[in-house]
Amino acid sequence: MPNSQPIFDYTDESQTEKFARKSKDSPFMIIGILGLIGVCGWGAVAFKKRGKMSTSVFLMQLRVAAQGTVVSALTIGIAYALAKEHLFKDDKKE
Repeated sequence: MPNSQPIFDYTDESQTEKFARKSKDSPFMIIGILGLIGVCGWGAVAFKKRGKMSTSVFLMQLRVAAQGTVVSALTIGIAYALAKEHLFKDDKKE
């Protein structure tokens, strides 16, 4: 073995440090998670006012809204990253 140094650095990382690193790497994931929490909070409040709608239908619609929020945030994040990388790149850095 010419190089005994490990390829990956497996250091112990607390949950707070991991969350901070993930938020720097992909901030739209954090926005998606906050949107998910918001939709679930709204669903908990709206559950009382659902009227004659059955519980299973209400929860199905709530699940679709929550998934749509997360997928939308991640899609916007990917589109932003691609636009930043390919459309708005500086010619000076090349």
